[in-house]
Amino acid sequence: MNRSMGTDETRSSTLCDEVPWSDNLTSYDRQHFTIYLRILDACADNASEEEMADLILGIDPALEPVRARKALRSHIDRANWIVTTGYKELFAG
Repeated sequence: MNRSMGTDETRSSTLCDEVPWSDNLTSYDRQHFTIYLRILDACADNASEEEMADLILGIDPALEPVRARKALRSHIDRANWIVTTGYKELFAG
């Protein structure tokens, strides 16, 4: 994975270990949209979970493996929901 993808700009002090789930786009989603895009891009590039947790979420998987895995999975799941369902709200007007 390209290290330039994981900059301090993509990390957030408001990053949750588990994405607040809703059937609608949330303020959390809007605030972390760039993170979702970076995760989807990294997945398409076959980046490892460790790389994504470290470089995108700012969680060291060696120090916090359970937290890193949980946070990454939650954000991947939400990013996938946005591209399959949630995007409709973005274009609804």
